Amino acid sequence: MTTETLFDSSLDTASLFDLARPASESRIVVAMSGGVDSSVVAALAASTGAEVIGITLQLYDYGAATGRKGACCAGDDISDARAVADRLGIAHYVFDHESAFREEVVKQFADDYLSGRTPVPCIRCNMGPKFTDLLRMAKELGADCLATGHYVRRVNGSAGPELHRALDPARDQSYFLYATTEEQLDFLRYPLGGLPKSQVRELAEQAGLRNAAKPDSQDICFVPDGDYAKIVRSIRPEGGQPGAIVHAQTGEELGTHKGVIHYTVGQRRGLEIGGLAEPLYVVGIDAAKAQVLVGPKRMLAVSAATVIETNRIGPLPDGPLTAKVRSLSKPVPIVLDGPLGGGATTTIRFEQPEFGVAPGQAAVIYAGERVVGGGWIDSTET
Repeated sequence: MTTETLFDSSLDTASLFDLARPASESRIVVAMSGGVDSSVVAALAASTGAEVIGITLQLYDYGAATGRKGACCAGDDISDARAVADRLGIAHYVFDHESAFREEVVKQFADDYLSGRTPVPCIRCNMGPKFTDLLRMAKELGADCLATGHYVRRVNGSAGPELHRALDPARDQSYFLYATTEEQLDFLRYPLGGLPKSQVRELAEQAGLRNAAKPDSQDICFVPDGDYAKIVRSIRPEGGQPGAIVHAQTGEELGTHKGVIHYTVGQRRGLEIGGLAEPLYVVGIDAAKAQVLVGPKRMLAVSAATVIETNRIGPLPDGPLTAKVRSLSKPVPIVLDGPLGGGATTTIRFEQPEFGVAPGQAAVIYAGERVVGGGWIDSTET
């Protein structure tokens, strides 16, 4: 079986990559993490008849330390990516980016927690090592495009390529890709954005990929055991400094904590304070005073958020906008008060009070299914 006959003939694989030249004259670079998604992208690319090169970035290897599979940067995943490349007969290169990843992503992650913010390291990674470095490598290799296994759609609009949510809402990863620039989007391809996960696994089986049944990673890649506080302490030991749990309204000290790095805005569990008339939530963190501020749920409601370092993809629409302030939240109606894009600071105003809006997270703005852009939440207004 040749790579061109890996899949059913009814699947038009060439259209998934939107190549400007005939596939036989094209070169596709695929970002291969070792997971089933990027492996299927490599198989789809190979089946077009184009020359395909797989690239894996070795970012942060906790697989050997924990003995656990499924973390996107573990050593086992590099082995899986290489095995898939061998199966498909494509070139495969591994580049060590651990130093850059630690500086740009892991240390920032620790610093954000230490300052009482709620970081989203996957966005930082996409903004840095993944897209910036991978795109540069792909262009140096003379590629026509760089393809990844993200579940988003690249749609050709009247003003150029647009970024849209995945067809399968349960798999949509657009929240993590809002910082994609228009120049990057012109070169990127997302072949899985219109497919459900079940079909992706079926395609992996059809192609005879050894990782067809490999479980999805559920954790941050450099925290495969879920203990992010341990990572923060290893980089910033002062993050384990104990302090007071204080009622945000009364100023009463209700208990003590083992470090602000263990808490995020909106958290209810793990406070270990009892005998109260109503449930309390983390409503703020004062890192300078090592205080965790708690209060009733109504104190989590905010009317607006200041968003910094914004990016815009395509023109702003005349119609209504929505925003997601957490990766798993639903988009809610907003009004944009200020410029968007070019690193500008703006304000998003919620039509209804929004809960659990935490500094450090991203606010991603949509016009229907299209990602308009977004930025980092810097502060909130009640």
